[in-house]
Amino acid sequence: MEAGHAAVSPERAATPERAATPRRLFADVVDQLLEATIIGSFSKVGIVVRRRVGQWNEPSRQDGNLFVVTGGSSGIGRAIAEGLARLGADLVVVGRNEVRLAETVRTTTAARGGGRIVSARADVTDPGDVAALVDRVGASGSHLDGVVHCAGALFADYRTASDGMELTVATHVLAPFRLSEAFLPLLRAAPAPVIVTVSSGGMYTERFNLDDLELPAEDYKGVTAYARAKRAQVVLAHEWARRWGPDGVASHVMHPGWAATPGLTTGLPSFARLGPLLRTPAQGADTAVWLAAGGSPEGAPDTRGIWLDRRRRFEYYLPSTYRRAGDRQRDGEALWEWCVTRAAAPLGP
Repeated sequence: MEAGHAAVSPERAATPERAATPRRLFADVVDQLLEATIIGSFSKVGIVVRRRVGQWNEPSRQDGNLFVVTGGSSGIGRAIAEGLARLGADLVVVGRNEVRLAETVRTTTAARGGGRIVSARADVTDPGDVAALVDRVGASGSHLDGVVHCAGALFADYRTASDGMELTVATHVLAPFRLSEAFLPLLRAAPAPVIVTVSSGGMYTERFNLDDLELPAEDYKGVTAYARAKRAQVVLAHEWARRWGPDGVASHVMHPGWAATPGLTTGLPSFARLGPLLRTPAQGADTAVWLAAGGSPEGAPDTRGIWLDRRRRFEYYLPSTYRRAGDRQRDGEALWEWCVTRAAAPLGP
């Protein structure tokens, strides 16, 4: 699913100004060498080396801050919940499987640094479940400090959500849109709210085309549907930044690299054979936790790029997927209107 690293433009996502110390320069060179290869960048090697040479700091404490983590019942979502819990955050962990949710609450509670941990069983593709979840979170506090969108799956066969939409798009695109819209008043009431979207390196293989986003049953291919939806997540995250960033709501999108999770084993068993090269769920979750905890630099809304290992990366590697800046804004506006229309549509059969 991952694309080769073929540069298509001298444009690069903006990075903050940092002191040019010898150690920093060495870390920059090592990072660029790793980024030049898929295995070096996306595998366990990438995060282990970058963490060591970059001397990463622990993310800042989040005592008293409330976060919602979707897809928290296993894998990277569970690891994100555990990471935020260690920082003292209050958490609402969302998932569909009550048994796995209970296990997440147990492991997250064991890791917590003082915050409150509760679970919420909800199907994020179901508007009724989303409304109930928003009401529950609203009843627990006057504001929401962050939402981490991690719910997702790669479906080998064609399926539909309750509204009749193809399930991959419903899960990865419309559900985060609907949930973020519903949470917006609570987010705006927080001092420094953030939305973190967990995408996938698989998105590098697909160009955003709204007309091709939702595959019909007769043309459905699970890997293609997943990669297109993950590319759309990047577009949507940047559109949140463009629209809501000036009001103080940060929006970041990241990918975890190659991480050993139940979803990888079932969705892409060939990748699971990489074994020792795969990251642990905690390593895959690190950048999402760091972003949620305010690790990214302050400044203009993050309307381009995708984060990996605590650095913003270029979001295009294949010439066939590249979109100019003007096209990207039109893509975001078109996807936004599509989401508004689909979110408002009545449920299908």
